[in-house]
Amino acid sequence: MAHAHDVADGFEVNGAETMIEVETIELTDEKAKLILKNTNNAFVNSLRRIMLSEVPTMAIDEVNIYDNTSVLFDEQIALRLALIPLKTDMESYSIPSECSCGGEGCTQCQVSLVLNAEGPKVVYSEDLISTDQKIVPSDQKIPIIELKDGQKLFLEAIARPGLGRDHAKWQAGIACGYKNMPRITITNCDQCNACVEECAPNILKPEGGTIVVTDPLRCTLCRLCEDVCEVDAIKVEEDERTILFNFETDGSYTARELLLQSANILQRKVRTLRERLQTLQ
Repeated sequence: MAHAHDVADGFEVNGAETMIEVETIELTDEKAKLILKNTNNAFVNSLRRIMLSEVPTMAIDEVNIYDNTSVLFDEQIALRLALIPLKTDMESYSIPSECSCGGEGCTQCQVSLVLNAEGPKVVYSEDLISTDQKIVPSDQKIPIIELKDGQKLFLEAIARPGLGRDHAKWQAGIACGYKNMPRITITNCDQCNACVEECAPNILKPEGGTIVVTDPLRCTLCRLCEDVCEVDAIKVEEDERTILFNFETDGSYTARELLLQSANILQRKVRTLRERLQTLQ
């Protein structure tokens, strides 16, 4: 288990300002599993929703097709291109509505990717040539179309920053979910093993005259073990202040970057709300 580190502070949880502890169970570029302590469901759900809808990412928003002799209509190709995740660098770009050009399109709010291919071949995302090497497909092997002998595809794709609340193509976080940390206690067990047989995640096993929990993180809180125990020896509870949080990224950010971006956005929203409430008479 990796060491704990803090990603947010100064939030109010249950009416008191507290430091939220983050313990890393798993952290790769694509996904993360974290234990958040000293928090509650409302806070974690806010963080989850921001990951899904408020973190700006780059996505193909407009496609100019100059030559297409493939079997797919232009609209079908444009749809496929829009759903290719692009690595994102928001330090260099602005959302069009916030750009100094007023959304008309400039180097500060859009980037061009060109695709020029001729069959026979399978066209992959790696065939998109970007004018900015920081804004490229996060996965180079996403298939776009198969071109037969003599078929051609020549197009320019315009990528712009946007938010997941406006369209799914700008959704950086995927498969975001959470649950309260299970707390399982076993006392006065008669070792009938009924709970062991009933446990679907298979995390209970007999040992040393009692039943032990091998991996509480895998508990689904179904409480079937409680139902089959005739002597009420096992009790499953939820720790309301400790939450297991899982999420994945589409590749536009690493999991760590997405988490930090989401926490910073949430903190800004809380600060803005507090400032506005203080102006009320």
